[in-house]
Amino acid sequence: MRKTLGRTTLVAALALAGAAVAVPGAAGADQHDTRGAAMSLYPPSALVLTVAPGTGDDGASVQRAVTLACAPTPSGTHPAAKQACAELSHNQGNFAAITAGPPAGVMCTKEWKPVTVTADGVWDGQRVSYRYTFGNPCIKQASQGVVFNF
Repeated sequence: MRKTLGRTTLVAALALAGAAVAVPGAAGADQHDTRGAAMSLYPPSALVLTVAPGTGDDGASVQRAVTLACAPTPSGTHPAAKQACAELSHNQGNFAAITAGPPAGVMCTKEWKPVTVTADGVWDGQRVSYRYTFGNPCIKQASQGVVFNF
C-alpha cells in the first residue's frame, strides 16, 4: 500500500502542477484557448513512468521513476523525452505496442526474474494506467524503445 500511495501521490502532484500551468485563472472557471476552444483541466500528456523489480504485487519498491510531458513540448525528467514522446505518438499512446516481445534474433535466457514497468497519468487528454511485467531484465531491454528506457 505504501508503494501505491506514493505513486498515486506523485501522479496527483504532477497532474496538479500541469493543471496549474495549463489553466491559469480561478479554479472552476470556464477556460478557453486563443481559438475559443474549451481547455481541459489536465495537460494533454503528463505521465509518471516507473520501473520496479518483481511483479508489482510483491511489495518491492520502485527502482526508478521519471516524469514525461509531451505537450506543448517534450519535457520532464525522462532522459530522452523528445524520443519517448515521438515513440508514444507513433504508437498513438498504445503502451502494449511499445512493450511487445523482443524482435527476432534477440536471445535472452528463460530465467524468471520479473521487472514491472508502469505508466500513470494523462495521455492525449485521456487518463492512463498501464502496467506490464517482463520475465527478466534482458527481455525488458530487448522489447522496448525509449519510453521505459531510463
